Amino acid sequence: MGILLRLLVAAGLAVDAYVHWDFAPDMGFVEGGSIGGDTLFRVQAVVAALAALLILALARRWTYAVAFLVAVSVLGAMFLYYFLDVGSVGPFPDMYDPSWYQEKTIALIGEGVAAAAALIGFLTGGRRSPGRAPGEPSETATV
Repeated sequence: MGILLRLLVAAGLAVDAYVHWDFAPDMGFVEGGSIGGDTLFRVQAVVAALAALLILALARRWTYAVAFLVAVSVLGAMFLYYFLDVGSVGPFPDMYDPSWYQEKTIALIGEGVAAAAALIGFLTGGRRSPGRAPGEPSETATV
């Protein structure tokens, strides 16, 4: 189950990274803030890719937490800027986009899968007793 969760998290984050990197040039027109929309999308792509690599290299509760936060933050931003025109906030440009298209749906699915799998990994990770091998039943397990 552990490797499946890691692959789901990594795949979802990889989809997110791809879509953001691919869309970055199109976001250069976004106005406001001191950070361009294209830069913001490229940074998100890199962060998602790094989180995917991290979860593949090291499956710990904290890496699942990082992956969850990355995926959920993008989901939150996607819905926020779909439903509300908050304008530019601090260094962030006005990312309001009330339209929906295929790439957004693909990103939504990837981020949702990554967030759900990362949450499951976080909640179920680290439950082994110290010194107990993976798959070895606990002392309280009934036979």
